[in-house]
Formats: sequence, C-alpha cells, structure tokens
Amino acid sequence: MTLVYIAAGMLVVWLLIQLWPVSSLTYVDMEEWDPSHERWSNVKILDVRDSSEYWENHIPGSINISIGRLPWQKELSRHDEVIIFSSTWLKRKKAARILARRGFRQLYMVKGCCLSTKGKGESSEHKYCY
Repeated sequence: MTLVYIAAGMLVVWLLIQLWPVSSLTYVDMEEWDPSHERWSNVKILDVRDSSEYWENHIPGSINISIGRLPWQKELSRHDEVIIFSSTWLKRKKAARILARRGFRQLYMVKGCCLSTKGKGESSEHKYCY
C-alpha cells in the first residue's frame, strides 16, 4: 500500500511540474499569430517535433530541434525571440522550460495551436495556425 501512495505522490509532483508556469513564456492568441505580420518578422519559429514529423508538414522557415536535442542546441541564441510549435501542449511547455533554464527570456507559444501530422487516408491539408 505504501508503494501506491509513493506512486500517487510522484504523479502529483510530476503534474505540478508540468502545469507550473514558465516565467519567460508568453501566450499569444491565435488571432495575433500571423507570420507575415511585421511583429513576428524577427522571431525564430521553433518546431520541437521529431524530424520525420517535421518533414511531413512544417511552417516554412521554421527550425526543427527535437526535445531530446534541445538542451544541446547551437542554432538559437538566448537573446533570440522564439515561438514554439509542436504536436502537443506538453512538448511545447517542456521545450519552454528547457529554454528558460538555458537563459532564454523571450519565449512565445500560441494558445490552442498544434501542428498535426497526417494519418493514413487523411488529406494533405494541414492547419499551421495562420
């Protein structure tokens, strides 16, 4: 029974860590996100999906660095403004947490926006949130 309590406690701690806000992360409404707008012209677009998912569909001009390689990446500078995209909310939040620990202070994430991968038999049209 003690193991059940320990496992439940670990689950609660993990959930709190996942839900805890990242101080340098700013959420952007989908209406504000328009990559052709001048406001976003100097922002680096980071896609943290695996490379196979990235090549199936991606935002033109985005940088692909998977979550596993993110702590050792050299493509971004901590002074860059970075907007993070992925297939899930948890991956985006994890990427923001990793980058914040490395000194990034201008991180953005579009609310309710995910890059999806097409499954078998689905159309090749994808929603890029713009």
